[in-house]
Amino acid sequence: MTSTTSAMQQYGIPASPESASRGGTSAGLVLLYSQSYKQLQPAYPLTTSEVFIGRDPLCAIVVPERAVSRHHAMLKYNGESWLLRDLGGANGTMVDDHFIDEIELEHLHEIRVGDTVMKFVLAGAENYMSYGIDGAMVGSVQRRSTRLTELVGGWAIDRIGAQLERIAPLELLIVIQGESGTGKEVVAREIHRLSGRAGPLRAVNCAAIPPNLIESELFGYKRGAFSGAERDKLGLIPAANHGTLLLDEIGDMPLEAQAKLLRVIQSGEIYPVGATTAQHVNVRFICATNRNLPNLVKEGRFRGDLLARLNEFSIELPPLRERKEEIFQLSRTLIARHGHADKQISFPFMLALLHYDWPYNVRELEACLRRAVAIADTPVLDPRHLPDCIREAMVPYGTRLAPSSEPAPIAVHEPSPAAPASCRPRASAPSEQRVRELLAAHRGNVAAVGRELGKERMQIHRWMQRYGIVVDEYRR
Repeated sequence: MTSTTSAMQQYGIPASPESASRGGTSAGLVLLYSQSYKQLQPAYPLTTSEVFIGRDPLCAIVVPERAVSRHHAMLKYNGESWLLRDLGGANGTMVDDHFIDEIELEHLHEIRVGDTVMKFVLAGAENYMSYGIDGAMVGSVQRRSTRLTELVGGWAIDRIGAQLERIAPLELLIVIQGESGTGKEVVAREIHRLSGRAGPLRAVNCAAIPPNLIESELFGYKRGAFSGAERDKLGLIPAANHGTLLLDEIGDMPLEAQAKLLRVIQSGEIYPVGATTAQHVNVRFICATNRNLPNLVKEGRFRGDLLARLNEFSIELPPLRERKEEIFQLSRTLIARHGHADKQISFPFMLALLHYDWPYNVRELEACLRRAVAIADTPVLDPRHLPDCIREAMVPYGTRLAPSSEPAPIAVHEPSPAAPASCRPRASAPSEQRVRELLAAHRGNVAAVGRELGKERMQIHRWMQRYGIVVDEYRR
C-alpha cells in the first residue's frame, strides 16, 4: 500500500474520484497565487480520472499564461493515488522545489505551472471554491462568519469564525490549540468581543511567570501576606471580573496552581494570598496552548480533571504552511494595517513567501512584511526586501527569480546529474522515533532536521503531521 493510499484512508477518501465527488470530499488543486488569479478558480476538484492543465480552453484547468503550454501537465488517478505528469513543454512542471516528469502526489504538495502555484489536497477541495485568494467571495456564496474583525483568511478561517459566533455568547470554557504565532490571542479577543461580557479581557502567559509567583499573580494577595507585601494587590482573575481571562500557555502552569485553578472554576471563588474569606468572581476562562495537553496528562505534567473541565469546547488553529492560499490576502491586509497600502507585491516576492514554511506562522509573516516595507525603496516589493532565511529557502527556485519587480523568465528544464530527467523517487519516510530523535537533537529546528535527512522542510512537516508530532514541544 502506498503512502498516499494510507493517507487517503486516514482522511476517509473514497477509492475513486467519482465517488469522492459525490461525497463532497474530492481531491483537488487549490490556488495559492497567480498573476492571473482573477481568471482562475480558487480551487479545482478532481472529479474525473484524467485532468489536463494548460493554456488550451478545452483543458479542465485553464491557465492563461504564455509560459504555460497548451497542454502542459496531466493529473491521472490510477485507482489508488493521483499522479502528476509533465507533458514536455519548454518550461516544465515543478512540485515543491524540483522539476518532475511524473510524480505521485501527496497531501499539500505544491505545484507550479508557469507563474501559477497551486497545492494538492487529498480531500475537501470543494470547500475552497468560493474563497478568492484576495479575500473576495466568488459567485453568490456568502461567508459563514459575518462579524470577523481581526481574523483574516479564506475557508479555514471562515469556518473558525462561524464557530466563534456560535459559541462565544455561551458560557463554555474554551481551549485554543495551535502552534506559536497562529493567532490564538486574536481568537481569544474575538471570543470576548462576541461574548457580550461587560468586563475586560485580561491575559496571562503561564510560561512567563515563575512558579512561586503564579498564585499571587492570578489570585492577588493581601497586605502583610508575606515579606514585601506592603499593600493589597488585585490578581488577574479578580481584575477580569465579569469579563474574560486568557490563560496562555496553560500547559506550563505548575501542578499546584492547576489544582487551585480547578477549585476557582468549580466554585467561582478565590482566596487571595493571605486572605481568610473567599471572594466571588464571575470570569470566563479561555486557555491557549501549543502543547499536546492529553500527552501532558499521560506524563503527569497536567491534571486530567482540569483538562476535562476546561475542554468544554476546543478550537484548533491550523499552521500557516497548511493554509498558504491565505498568504496573499494576509500579506495585503498586514501591509495595509501598517500604513503601506500603496505597496505592491511582485510575483517573485509572492513565490518566495509561498515557498517558505513559516515555522512561526502569521507572527513571522507579519514581522517579515514589516521589514520588507520598511527597507523597500521602490513601490513594488521583491525578494531583495526579504530576510536571508526566506531567500535561502528559495533554492533552487531562487535561481529562477530576478531581483526586480517583474517576474523573471522561466528557465527551460535542464536535468541535473543528481536528479535525472525521470521522476525523482518519493521521499522514503523515516520512522517516527527517528524524526523525534532528530527534532530533540536539533531543539525543534525543522530546517536542521531537513538538512540532516537531505529533505526540504515541507517534507519534514508532512512527516510530523503523519506521526502527530508537535514541533513546539522540542523548542524548549
